[in-house]
Amino acid sequence: MRDITYPPIIVAAKTAFRLLGQRFQMTGTEHVPREGGVLLAVNHIGYVDFIYGGLAANPSKRLVRFMAKRELFDHSFTGPLMRSLHHIEVDRGAGTASMRQALAYLKQGEAVGIFPEATISRSFELKEFKSGAVRIAAEAGVPLVPVILWGTQRMMTKGHERDFSRGKTIAIRVGEPLHPTGEDPEAETAELRAVMQGLLDETIRSYPDDEQPAGSWWLPASYGGSAPTPEEAEALDVTEKRERAAKRAAKRDQK
Repeated sequence: MRDITYPPIIVAAKTAFRLLGQRFQMTGTEHVPREGGVLLAVNHIGYVDFIYGGLAANPSKRLVRFMAKRELFDHSFTGPLMRSLHHIEVDRGAGTASMRQALAYLKQGEAVGIFPEATISRSFELKEFKSGAVRIAAEAGVPLVPVILWGTQRMMTKGHERDFSRGKTIAIRVGEPLHPTGEDPEAETAELRAVMQGLLDETIRSYPDDEQPAGSWWLPASYGGSAPTPEEAEALDVTEKRERAAKRAAKRDQK
């Protein structure tokens, strides 16, 4: 696969990291194979997770093709960029095409990234997982590598102002590969979530204490932060979906 845009984008991103004075805690990156198809399952806590999730594979010199929502591809600026990076467009109402493309990439030996939660977690804890990750990995016959991000929510996430101030720590923790068979997708999805829950706990507990004091909005309530509980976050998501549906209906009525 020919990549013209991706290499300079990586250089620009690393330059931005330096300018922002970001510190990185990266562990387990050796679990990303240097060649062959691999599916990276990444938790989703902020809008910049695509950028930092791809870093998990950078030490292995891999370029990750992320499965991303269709709206990003419809945008006049991000659309051409996403396509030039060979990311995969996901239509949440009809995901068959995106699954076929992901399978094709994996069978060609590419690294593909997927967010099993599908949407950003407002609680910063893991939401319920969709079974697509284990189904795709099983059908493609590739390892499924769990990846946890932490700190990205402090820059840009749902319900909070953007904050690209200097000096933030970004944690990226990569777990050992799983090898789903597809025989029991629900059980294998539960296993993936359990593994990522353990990695998330390790990541939060090893994050610098002075950067996430008790009461921090970016810290889960179960860890002493003021983020919404998973139940409160789910209620906010429901309200957001209802409001979006109302806006779409209003636009249709105006036509």
